[in-house]
Amino acid sequence: MLNRFTYGATPGQVDAVLKMGLENWFNEQLKADMRDDSLNRTLDRLDAMKLSNEQIVNLYPKGGEILRMAVKDGVINKDSAKVDQKAYRDQIASYLQTKGLKPERELVRQFIVQKILRATYSNNQLQEVMTDFWFNHFNVSLTKNDCSQFIPVYERDVIRPNALGKFNDILLATAKSPAMLYYLDNFSSMGTNVNNPMANAGNGGALRQRLLNAQGNYPMTGAPAMQAQVAQKLQQGKKAQGLNENYAREVMELHTLGVDGGYTQQDVTQAARVLTGWTVYPMSDNGPGNAIKKQLDRFGESTLAQRGFVHDGDFLFAANRHEIGEKTVMGMKFGPNNGYQEGVQLLSMLAHNPATAKFITHKIAVRFVSDNPPQSLLDKMTQTFLTKDGDIKQVLITMVSSPEFWSKESVREKTKSPFELAIGAVRALHAQVYQPYQLYTWIDKMGEKIYYYQAPTGFPDKAQYWINTGALLNRMNFGLALASNRIPGIHVDLAALNDHHEPESAQAALLTYGKLIMPERDMTATIKQLLPMLNDPNLMKKVDEAAAKTPPPAVPDDLMGTDMMNGADNTKLKGKGIANLNNPVRQPAGDNTMLAQVVGIVVGSPEFQRR
Repeated sequence: MLNRFTYGATPGQVDAVLKMGLENWFNEQLKADMRDDSLNRTLDRLDAMKLSNEQIVNLYPKGGEILRMAVKDGVINKDSAKVDQKAYRDQIASYLQTKGLKPERELVRQFIVQKILRATYSNNQLQEVMTDFWFNHFNVSLTKNDCSQFIPVYERDVIRPNALGKFNDILLATAKSPAMLYYLDNFSSMGTNVNNPMANAGNGGALRQRLLNAQGNYPMTGAPAMQAQVAQKLQQGKKAQGLNENYAREVMELHTLGVDGGYTQQDVTQAARVLTGWTVYPMSDNGPGNAIKKQLDRFGESTLAQRGFVHDGDFLFAANRHEIGEKTVMGMKFGPNNGYQEGVQLLSMLAHNPATAKFITHKIAVRFVSDNPPQSLLDKMTQTFLTKDGDIKQVLITMVSSPEFWSKESVREKTKSPFELAIGAVRALHAQVYQPYQLYTWIDKMGEKIYYYQAPTGFPDKAQYWINTGALLNRMNFGLALASNRIPGIHVDLAALNDHHEPESAQAALLTYGKLIMPERDMTATIKQLLPMLNDPNLMKKVDEAAAKTPPPAVPDDLMGTDMMNGADNTKLKGKGIANLNNPVRQPAGDNTMLAQVVGIVVGSPEFQRR
């Protein structure tokens, strides 16, 4: 239960859960309301994680936006970067400081840090696991410049609160979020029969109307060259700003029905027409949608609401961009002009489709059971999804209550992702994470650059994606580096795990620490497999090599050199074996080379890769 519904058991947690009862523990996790006071005090130091999208947009502007502002203010020459990149970066940094602005990379760092801290220390482990699951399902990527600013709030306000709710709610919430609207381009999608000059405000709509007017003023007989020029520009405008099918396609193929969900290309096109006008409420005079903002300021929200506009937080339904007329998706008719409600009805239809029930429950079973879950289990989960209105809690209860979940074919059949491995190891060793970003660099090195997966599919949840020769070597190196306190800012006290009782031999240590790290498992085969490694005369050399390969932080900042758990400067902790960024680590008292070797190979062992 702890392996599959948390990021791994902490020391003593197995006994605690057995004492309270598995069902009681699971119900407590489903409620996701346990106190996290210590964690929350730490997270309070991440000031950017408390901001709204609008505050983030105005405090952490994009690089291109910063350059435009600096050029406009006469502070910088836009060609200066070509002459001297360092001087250019210094000018930009100085300009940001003068304006009270911050670089976006600081926002991203805080975002990654909070994920690692939540996964490591939250008492509401199932909520964190399901947040990770749904983020991957409704993937957006920091690699796409348009949406990156909005991803922290997307996870905080869209994914996490709905992670254990009803599927229809999380589907609608993701569809309306700026992160998704920008990531899959629906923010710019407009109907093909829209000619309102405001319809494409900020994206050439006013120009389009002027060109239409010009076309009427210059008949072919009088000015053929002008007529041809107008027609060419209109066609270019249509290509750039017409109907965009990206979100409509992915919401059917990846978010709901699945690739074999019974829809056609015509359904995708019709769904895209239904979703025209779903866009982002403008948040800045300088950023995307600033021209729309001027139009909204001009007409006033009350007037626009009367015309069918819908403003809900960061979401805007622009009625004048919506394609009027009847649409038909998978036999269901929408319109001819029901505006915003057409999209709501479409998403509800998709959420409640039997194909969606099969697709979503299969994906949940793959996450928690095995890469190839038994059909009998899938049938039960699908039925619960359909009869319980897509209630994810009920689906999970059905899954864990089924004998298939507990069968020998399903137990420990999943391979941990690099993130799960790293967090699980930290939890199992009761490590203190003072510099979370250092852990992220190892997760990245092992093959999972969280939040950066470019495709809308999200990371594959299959063993073959994570495991190859190079990956196994990196995982072993991580285990050795972690156990020997060679990762700066991550502190492990191995002796304390065993109440400071030192094993008599390496073999005894392997048995003792194997049971501590992987309780309730038969260690016979694992010990037989790992013992030869302890006799490897080059093992300590490999530990040193692993430490030398610890990826350095790209840009040191306060979150790197500060004790995130206690608020102390990291340099004061060196005597405890915690490294300053630029200084070598000192082995803590009570830990020794033999224990570090033993624990390192246990963490890197095939058995520990399983959950």
